[in-house]
Amino acid sequence: MDKPEQARVSAKLLLNPAHLLSLGFGSGLSPKMPGTMGTLIAVGLYLLLPEQLLADWKIYLILIIATFLIGVFLCGYTAKALNVHDHPGIVWDEIVGYFITMFMVPKEWMWILLGFVLFRLFDIWKPWPISLADKRLKGGFGIMFDDVIAAVFALIIIQISLYLL
Repeated sequence: MDKPEQARVSAKLLLNPAHLLSLGFGSGLSPKMPGTMGTLIAVGLYLLLPEQLLADWKIYLILIIATFLIGVFLCGYTAKALNVHDHPGIVWDEIVGYFITMFMVPKEWMWILLGFVLFRLFDIWKPWPISLADKRLKGGFGIMFDDVIAAVFALIIIQISLYLL
């Protein structure tokens, strides 16, 4: 199949709301760095979140849990449709991962940028136990969970930085 045909098929997936979300509103269809493009969408969504939601850690935690659970379904559904476990175009996991990274972090550019960089580094590098989860866990949960661990690593570094500053 030539590249234009692949793009046409991929773009048709966006007509399905579940694929639209799992593919990060189309950002996952980027031919270069789809995970990074998905994380950029996450930054934009994070910036749109109201201050009241971010200030109340319980409500923000509910948002994270809800987007994670929805993501297990979405990512599994799209992976099954594409017949590829953890297809690079599936970026809902990056969106949720970035939201986790920014848990109880000030909504200031320095922290937003640091969260982006740290999350992408851990998600790309995949040190243990991220690599273990990436290899062993399957389905929608597996697609989501390695990014959760990457996000927790990034969050810990940000929280230590906040404490020290």
